[in-house]
Amino acid sequence: MKGNHSAASTETEIKLWIPPGRALESRLRRLGFRVAAPRRFERNALFDFEDRCLSKDGAMLRLRSENGRSLLTFKGSARPSKRYKIRREIEVEVDDAAGQSLRTILRAAGLRQVFRYEKFRTTYAPSPRARGPQGLAFFDETPIGNYLELEGTPQWIDRTARSLGLSPEAYITASYAKLYLDACRRRGVKPGNMVFRKVHRPKRKT
Repeated sequence: MKGNHSAASTETEIKLWIPPGRALESRLRRLGFRVAAPRRFERNALFDFEDRCLSKDGAMLRLRSENGRSLLTFKGSARPSKRYKIRREIEVEVDDAAGQSLRTILRAAGLRQVFRYEKFRTTYAPSPRARGPQGLAFFDETPIGNYLELEGTPQWIDRTARSLGLSPEAYITASYAKLYLDACRRRGVKPGNMVFRKVHRPKRKT
């Protein structure tokens, strides 16, 4: 199994809920953002041990499949922060065939799949002419609504959110698994996996 890419870093991010029909893409373009990776469909699987020790510790092990590749990501416990989610991230990228082998290895090591979620993601990057430390904006279309993830320095996150007309009070640091469980509680439905109901996927609404 040969990995095409591996990296370890510290990730700082927040999510923002985007109301239906909001013209997000045009606003990002006016701010100088460009599409760095076009809209693509993702399948994500979270793995944990039988006693859920990873989730209890605030950590996450995720296997993502998209566009013929798989990405195995470990995210450590979040550092204390009132506004941002800050944690260590280690990931390795392989092709889909190797991704199936990774799944087998995880199960053999005693981990099991505990949650699945799907989404469409479009990645935006600031203009190359932008000054100072920059970040990335990820527009996610999920079965429970649309979200914008901002990943970068705290200063860049605040500046970008403010330019979009959003204040720190709108910042979300919860995971998609937590947001899905909260949505199920509000709707009074039994939780399962956060997946689209239909085979054909909904069109993007930005």
